[in-house]
Amino acid sequence: MCRFVRKTTNIAELDSILPTVKQSSSGALRAIGWTSVAVGVTALGLYIGRELRVRYKFKRRTPSDFFSHAGEELGPEYGVGI
Repeated sequence: MCRFVRKTTNIAELDSILPTVKQSSSGALRAIGWTSVAVGVTALGLYIGRELRVRYKFKRRTPSDFFSHAGEELGPEYGVGI
């Protein structure tokens, strides 16, 4: 007697199994693709939003923004030991 018995399978059974495997792998790739698109759109939105905010803040500067110690109550000599 042989220990390894070969099963005979019907070709119709194989055809019914193979398309489901292709569909599941295609679904996984599709999900990964949409996720990467969503992450890319989010990153682009954050970058554009930051640039617009920086430009908005730059256009609305006040004259005191041009000085390094504008608004500080303590002078630059504080903590120097004078």
